[in-house]
This record gives sequence, structure tokens and C-alpha cells, in this order.
Amino acid sequence: RTELERQDYSVPRHPEFRYKTEFQSHEPEFDYLKSLEIEEKINKIKWGQTANNALFILSTNDKTIKYWKVQDKKVKRISVMNLDTSQSADNGTTSSSSTSSSRGLPNGGSSEKSYNCANNDLPFPPGGYASLRLPVVVTGQELNPVARCRRVYAHAHDYHINSISNNSDGETFISADDLRINLWNLEINSQSFNIVDVKPANMEDLTEVITCAEFHPTHCNTLAYSSSKGAIRLIDLRQSALCDNHSKLFEEHEAPGSKSFFTEIIASVSDIKFARDGRHILSRDYMTLKLWDLNMDSGPVATFQVHEHLRPKLCDLYENDSIFDKFECCLSGDGHRLATGSYSNLFRVFGCTSGNTEATTLEASRNPMRRQVANPTRPTRTLTSLTRAVRRGADGNGNSNDFSTKLLHLAWHPTENSIACAAGNSLYMYYA
Repeated sequence: RTELERQDYSVPRHPEFRYKTEFQSHEPEFDYLKSLEIEEKINKIKWGQTANNALFILSTNDKTIKYWKVQDKKVKRISVMNLDTSQSADNGTTSSSSTSSSRGLPNGGSSEKSYNCANNDLPFPPGGYASLRLPVVVTGQELNPVARCRRVYAHAHDYHINSISNNSDGETFISADDLRINLWNLEINSQSFNIVDVKPANMEDLTEVITCAEFHPTHCNTLAYSSSKGAIRLIDLRQSALCDNHSKLFEEHEAPGSKSFFTEIIASVSDIKFARDGRHILSRDYMTLKLWDLNMDSGPVATFQVHEHLRPKLCDLYENDSIFDKFECCLSGDGHRLATGSYSNLFRVFGCTSGNTEATTLEASRNPMRRQVANPTRPTRTLTSLTRAVRRGADGNGNSNDFSTKLLHLAWHPTENSIACAAGNSLYMYYA
């Protein structure tokens, strides 16, 4: 009976990942006009729409964006075998030696040469020719992934690029730095269109910068960008060529009297992600995760505490620059869960459906359950943001925090219930 019941439903299998290929995306550059060295470090990677069994990737460092095509190519493999005639004494046949060799071939066996004979009846003396070896070239084809750079989009940003995002139309993408957002066509790298510009006439009047930008997953005319003041602006490209005015503003105001020196720093949004249904936006700042409904801009529909236990340590975090760490966030494909990283290579997973109070803390290691951290109970109204660390401490629950090890990058599989986390120089994949 048990065997028959198992046949009634398919047992979910863990997704399998295999190494495919690697390639050098960027090289160190030097901007002679500004006397500026540009590192090869990649800031963002985005998948493009697949076509003809090829993978397309957008990658960017601080200044230059590249569009890559990775496709399996047929590679010809040539192997050479020796035919030894010394063993064809009686029956006039030839036998091949067991080892491959390139002796007797021009250029050391690197080229193929054909021999013509007018008569197929080749007489062999008894015992054959002891010194005669006939080379035979055997060719075969293998599929190897090959990466080719199709476009290079450069010289469009005066400041470091912090985000790129593909459009759902499959033809355009955006790139954003601290002050501007540019719209590109994938096939044209000679020009881009500036659609958002927050640079004031006098830089002394600058009060906020752009921290992240993301296209809507299905509406090609809609995109959102976040700022260092904790605001998320939704803009419609159909309104005007330069989208100085937003169509919606998502912002949670601080309670009167609760402002401090760190209020604006910890309110800075470090990452935003659209849910696959396009209805919600997930944002991450230094203290919390927030889930926003596009139809309700009065406030977030849910707030999830991540670093509330670090609030007493904000002075120390400011001194060692940890308060500026940029933690990313992600949502599961079904939209039922969301996740973000923290210190000590920990990441937190929350349930975001109605009535789901799931809140799990795991460590990015071979044993993710090794260091379970008690959920902080102290409420908070702010979030978490930006870069660098060097310090150890302990939270109010007695859990140690290693500020030199932090999990900044993570991503949820779009269809499978699996999550990938980058901790240090290792990549961990978990399947639930």
C-alpha cells in the first residue's frame, strides 16, 4: 500500500547544480582624464532573456557595463592512433596499437593528411614491416561553453554604478549611480537616455542619493528606485522623458521626538526587490525588512526586525563603518517567504503570508542549524543599509556578532524552493 501511495504523487527532488564555466568579466582600468583607477571588482550581475539555448548576462563594475553571451560551441577533438603492421604476417590485416601517438604525423600530429592509393590490395611480406607505422586520425566533437562579450556600455556615469536592472521587454535596461539613472537599449552602446537626475545645481544642497533601482517584473514602463533617506519612488516612463516627478512615494515617517544622529543613516535603503507578481516591493535598510503594497503608499504592510539587537551598538558600528554595510534582500518565487543577510555569516528567513509568523535564523555553513539565534523581541521602526566591518560583540540575547564576517549577497531560485548565499569566498545553497 505504501508503494502504491508513493506512485500517486511525485517526490520533490533537490535541484542539482554543476560547474559550467567561468570567464573574466572586467579588467583593471585607468581613467587618465580623471586620474582614477577603476577596479575590476563586479558590483552587480543580472540575467538576460535566453535565446537559442544561449545565456545572456549583464555585469558591471564601478564604471563599465558589459553584455555577455554564453553558449555551447562544438569543439573538434583530434586523436591519433598508430597502426602497427608487424602483427599482420599471415592474414595481411593491420592491428592498432593500444596507445595514441603523434609520431609520423607532420607538425607533431596537429594537422590531418590523407593518402591516396590506386590499388587497395596492399601486399605485405611475411612478418610485415617491423618499422612501418600508419597514423590514423580520429576526429570527434564536444560541446564546450564559450563566453563572448557582445556589447560594452561605458562613459555614461560620473559616479560609481550601484545597480542595473533588465526590463521585461527584453530590449532595454537601466543603470543607476548615486545621482542619475540611465536607460539603455541592449543593441546600442553608443548612447543612453538620462531618465532620473537628482543632482542639484549646487552640490552643497545635496540631501539624498540614489541607492538602488529596479524595473517592474511585468510592466515595462514602471520602475522603482530607493534613496538614502529611506524613500522608495515609483515612476512611470510614459509621463515624461525626464522622470523628475514620481507617481508614488513609499516612505515611513519617524515618530516625533525619536530622531537621533543615526536616524537617517539606518533609514537608508540598501536594496529593493519586486515580488514576481509585481504587486509588492521588498526593501532592506540597516535595521529591518519592509514589505510594501503598490496600492497602499501610506506605510508598509509588514515590518520584519533584523538588527534591532544592534541598536545599543550604533556608536561602535559607526566608528568601524559597519553601519554602512549594504545587505541585500530576496523573495521566494511564490512570494510566501523573504530573506536577508546579517553578521557572523547569518541569514534570516521570514514568512510573509497572512498568519505566518515564521522567523528562522541560519548560518551559512555546512551545518546551517549549528548556530540558531534567538529572535529579537524588541520592536523597531527603522531598517538596515550599507559597507565594511571589523569588530566583535554580543547582542542582548548573548549571541556573539562577528562584524568582520557578513552575509551581504543572497538570491532565491525563481521557481525552486532553494536559496543561494555568498559568505566570504564560498557559495552555499540550501533547499527546503
